Amino acid sequence: MTEPEFTIQAPAIVFPGATSRHETAFRTAHDLLSRRAPAEALDVIEPALEQEPRNRGLRTLRAWAFLMRAQLQRATDELSELVAEDPSDAWARHALGRALERQSRLDEALPHLRLAAAMTGDPEHEVDVLRVERLAGRLE
Repeated sequence: MTEPEFTIQAPAIVFPGATSRHETAFRTAHDLLSRRAPAEALDVIEPALEQEPRNRGLRTLRAWAFLMRAQLQRATDELSELVAEDPSDAWARHALGRALERQSRLDEALPHLRLAAAMTGDPEHEVDVLRVERLAGRLE
């Protein structure tokens, strides 16, 4: 009989001074988000954004944290601003489409998902487009 496999994940830890500069805050928040700790990441991101409110990298991480926490309207608002500022940001555009989809705003989501798929050529993005088209009744 084989032993069941399991993994132990270390708790999210923020070390003192980890948010003193926006570069450090970005790395710390990114690490926290990759560990699926969005609340802790927001605790790092928000003070850094108070010092540098237009920092695109931190705002992108904040949108990611909002998506992970299912704070979909806040994610949509942040991502809409990011896309308006830089329409060529494929990640923000795709994330905006996914946030809109999760709110059942399918007709609004489709243009963003289609553009992101065309910009990246990512097969997963294309699958997202097909899924939303089917949900919106555009595919039989």
